[in-house]
Amino acid sequence: MEYRKMEKLNISPSLLGFGGMRYPTKDGKIDRIESAKMMDHALDSGITYIDTAYPYHSGESELFLGEYLKTKERNSFYLATKLPLWAIKTYEDAVRIFEEQLERLQTDYFDFYLMHAYNQERFDAMNELGVLALMEKYQKEGKIKHLGFSFHDSYEVFEKIITFKKWDFCQIQLNYMDTDEQAGMKGYELAEKLGVPLVIMEPVKGGSLATFADDITGLFTAFDEKRSVASWAFRWVGSLPNVKVILSGMSNMEQLEDNLATFDKFKPLSEEEQKLISEVVEEVKARTKNGCTNCKYCMPCPFGVNIPGCFSIWNNYSMYGNKDSANWRYYLDMKAEARADQCMDCGACEEVCPQHIPIREHLRLVTKDMETVKK
Repeated sequence: MEYRKMEKLNISPSLLGFGGMRYPTKDGKIDRIESAKMMDHALDSGITYIDTAYPYHSGESELFLGEYLKTKERNSFYLATKLPLWAIKTYEDAVRIFEEQLERLQTDYFDFYLMHAYNQERFDAMNELGVLALMEKYQKEGKIKHLGFSFHDSYEVFEKIITFKKWDFCQIQLNYMDTDEQAGMKGYELAEKLGVPLVIMEPVKGGSLATFADDITGLFTAFDEKRSVASWAFRWVGSLPNVKVILSGMSNMEQLEDNLATFDKFKPLSEEEQKLISEVVEEVKARTKNGCTNCKYCMPCPFGVNIPGCFSIWNNYSMYGNKDSANWRYYLDMKAEARADQCMDCGACEEVCPQHIPIREHLRLVTKDMETVKK
């Protein structure tokens, strides 16, 4: 197992971290027997960073880990969890939830504790309520060893938050397709400059970088048929020196075994491999159906259609060919009244679209293409 030293903290966690949001399930609950087997294998194989959060598996992730980890030596792993900022309306909420997490996880302290999903609104709200100051107090008391935040907003907001105080670490979304999204590579470079070690989430873009159309997959297998497609995404992120932990929410033993093979005697990407990744990025981006930038000038639609949302799903499906993801996002996550087939052809959206997209025509194509992924 590869270990990366967090110089600032003088510790060396495993580069591969076990994310606790996608454990195998049975009858809608965590399959604790199978999950425990996976955790046993992970820890026996050298994984030392275990990540969870208050809402994962509707709260069951923390409960499962508390029961599982109580049989392990407390200094044999690093435990990370997060404060659900959206649920904090008062100072007392933060106190209550923090104490509840200690109880759920059956521990006296957290090795890594994060302000969960910071954005501009939550950052301002937590400062106004004194919640960040409360977490700093818990750190002085030893209940938190290392204090950080996870992030979902623009680079400008990231810059504001990471320079607000001396953070011990932070967690950002980063993969080879999304270098300009959220904090992105600019955020990586700023964190590196400030000496703030990084934990990376979404290295495989929610599974999109593990399953491509056959011709894209063929580019990877032609180079090395023994490596999984997902391993390329992990190695791209791991080739960045200030990346200290890469999280993977593994849901079966096969995924765990594949990741362990990638991180055993970890090898950064060579120049030739980096070039292949660049070619894949260009090829995938070329499959975008339209140039919607999610500016929302077209919104609100008089008839309730979520125009940018429909185009996002359509573009992603064209780029990655992931039918399961498209089906879930379009038919399960999106309300029926917001789908493309609700367009009444009024044309109001096209009058204000800065990209001059033929929105009505493309919404008809969205409807047609989404029929092919419906289950």
